[in-house]
Amino acid sequence: MVQRLDDLKETSSQTAGPYVHIGLTPNFAGISGVYAEDLGKRVIEDGVKGERIVVSGKVMDGTGTPLKDALIEIWQADADGLYNSPSETRGRADPKCSGWGRIPVDMADGSFSFETIKPGRVPHPTGKDQAPHITFWIVARGINIGLQTRMYFSDEEAANKEDPILSRIEHQNRVPTLIAEQDRAGYRFDIRIQGHKETIFFDI
Repeated sequence: MVQRLDDLKETSSQTAGPYVHIGLTPNFAGISGVYAEDLGKRVIEDGVKGERIVVSGKVMDGTGTPLKDALIEIWQADADGLYNSPSETRGRADPKCSGWGRIPVDMADGSFSFETIKPGRVPHPTGKDQAPHITFWIVARGINIGLQTRMYFSDEEAANKEDPILSRIEHQNRVPTLIAEQDRAGYRFDIRIQGHKETIFFDI
């Protein structure tokens, strides 16, 4: 007997849960022997061109409580504003800068930290170069679709004012949620999923 179509029920969704770490960062999850080192752990190598920096922060929910199981991936240009990709820049981008990293947050306090170089300005079709920035992708338990955002630099004020992406944000009073502040260690960039000072996320 054929089942009536209107009797079919939608299968319940499943968030990433703990499996995101098992699959993407097995060494961090305590599973050795898959990779000598988790993919994306190092964004740069010795001999990389540009200013070395450390970016740190926390991922927090709407109450300010740290998300202890979040995982972040970053994507950025090298010091000359070139991406390490199979595009026309292949061979010209700095081979010592992968431009990509994968960082699980600390499961005790939701903090993260990674070493990279400060990216250069990337060309934009408008003719105005983009300000130096790092793209972030965030996943965690309870987040069904990864969140996309950007981190800009507080000491690039002139470039930030010219940036064709920042200038298109309707509520300019929220732009500071995308700006990393300098601290003793490098740059501080906290990500707030919702609530007061919610980070701007992009629909990409």
